[in-house]
Amino acid sequence: MPGAPAPRAPDAVSTDIARADAARAELLRLRASIDNIDAALIFMLAERFRCTQQVGRLKAEHEMPASDPGREEQQTARLRALAEEAHLDPEFAEKWFNFVVAEVIRHHTEAAEGR
Repeated sequence: MPGAPAPRAPDAVSTDIARADAARAELLRLRASIDNIDAALIFMLAERFRCTQQVGRLKAEHEMPASDPGREEQQTARLRALAEEAHLDPEFAEKWFNFVVAEVIRHHTEAAEGR
């Protein structure tokens, strides 16, 4: 039949199956690594928030403002530099930091209000 692909040799078929199996195994390995990294990130964020909650209580006890724009600016610059060094998009790192800081400020404000 004109234009139809030629039948594949059994060796070629088994090679394709082996490649597909290897690709699936690699995918599973990579996903397991991603799952481990995600778990580590969650535990690290939890530890970070435990520390910032202590900061919030300290600020509340001493009637300090919930937000510290100077500190936030320094941290943004520091994290952007770290992101560049790590070959991570600095814009993404800054967005992540701003998201986390907003949550920290919310906690600090609640602590100051005695919640």
